[in-house]
Amino acid sequence: MHNILVVNSSISGENGQSNQLINNFVKALPATVAVTSLDLNQSTLTHLSMPEIGAWMTPEADRSNEQQQLAAVSDSMIAQVKAADVILIGVPMYNFGVPSQLKAWFDRIARAGVTFKYTDKGPVGLLEDKPVVFFLTRGGMYKDLPHDTQTPYLVNFFNFIGLKNLHFIFAEGLNMGADSAQAALKAAHAAIADLTAELAA
Repeated sequence: MHNILVVNSSISGENGQSNQLINNFVKALPATVAVTSLDLNQSTLTHLSMPEIGAWMTPEADRSNEQQQLAAVSDSMIAQVKAADVILIGVPMYNFGVPSQLKAWFDRIARAGVTFKYTDKGPVGLLEDKPVVFFLTRGGMYKDLPHDTQTPYLVNFFNFIGLKNLHFIFAEGLNMGADSAQAALKAAHAAIADLTAELAA
């Protein structure tokens, strides 16, 4: 494990619990690990548009200058994913879903012919499998319940592009009183300790 890609999506910045859990995870790793950080709140990602999709579908040699710039956004993000040995993703819950800025990143790393392909037996992911760790922070309790819309979505999406070595760190009940929040964070830190030891083995 040499290269780590960190993807933060919390609108709370340094105060975001998902960001803080990721920082604790990184601190537990060997000092020799190189970390690439992507704060989606500091990026200029917009919602996906047809001109951008059109740029992807245009052969590279035929792209206009504008299309080259549009395609470069997705190209650079896919390159970061491919270069990473482990990917850490902060996933706070906003209105029962993933943050919209995180969805915009997902839209740039799902590319037909690049990270997945369609076959007569269905879609096949093209990315080389690697550990992906999600840090899911919620104000209420959702894990293993029908209204947890995040976890199945994350599994389906990352399996679709070939990433199946998925790990989930949960911190729930963060808005249900101090005792609940403290217990949730204690459990999350214990899970982080176990997982960092497992990945470093």
